[in-house]
Amino acid sequence: MKKIFFSIFTAVLLTGCAQEFNAVYKSTDYFYKYEYAKQCYTAGKYSQASTLLGDLITMMKGTDQAEESLYLYAMSLYKSSDYELASDAFKRCYASYPKGAFTENAYFYAAESLYESSPEPRLDQTPTMAAIKAYQDFLDIFPRSDRREAAQQRMIALQDKLVTKEFYNARLYYHLGTYFGNCLTGGSNYEACIITAQNALNDYPYMKRREEFATLIMKSKFYLAENSVDAKRYERYQNAEDECYGFINEYPDSKERDTAEKFITICKKYTEKTDPF
Repeated sequence: MKKIFFSIFTAVLLTGCAQEFNAVYKSTDYFYKYEYAKQCYTAGKYSQASTLLGDLITMMKGTDQAEESLYLYAMSLYKSSDYELASDAFKRCYASYPKGAFTENAYFYAAESLYESSPEPRLDQTPTMAAIKAYQDFLDIFPRSDRREAAQQRMIALQDKLVTKEFYNARLYYHLGTYFGNCLTGGSNYEACIITAQNALNDYPYMKRREEFATLIMKSKFYLAENSVDAKRYERYQNAEDECYGFINEYPDSKERDTAEKFITICKKYTEKTDPF
């Protein structure tokens, strides 16, 4: 019986709240509507707040509440997890009020919105690069901000995601190996792996995956030599041998050291008995 009473009470309460919201939404008293929207925001009713504020921001232009209404609209969207719209609203906020009371927050949360929209590494990373740029803009404009460290940590996390994306790409080329289905215009998967991995090492010199990329480069150069035509084999075995020595020097304790040493032995059997001239 108590459960039935509670369900009825809840339904009546929700109906009453919905009717109150609808009445406010239809109201032409914009300042009353705005105060109600702020109450919704404070109470954590972000969807209702964003609905009301979305209608109000145009009406509030030229008033003392103009900047605040736009910022609260953007924050309501952010807290409702509507990150794409939130990012646009924050950009609008700092573009409209470049020296306003909420400008620093707007820059930071524009970047935060893009951060939350960043997909997992296997997908297109355009939003990730946009988020990195947004954090960099924030740091350039507010270098002494209390959120500086938080922004820097976000950028590191986003860059790690880009590195992971490049690692997946390089590894895919390596595993495709001698498959020619995607090399109809020339080149090979091993060459594509080498180029992808080397570019990643150059673009992200302080990344954590350096050894993994170096391993892919070493292995790809060896198998590229193994599968080469006679005219290119000597040069490529020599290149692979040099790469293996370089790998051992840089990562002497690597679990792939035995592989590198085995490759060197095989490369020498060819380079020491073959005169390129």
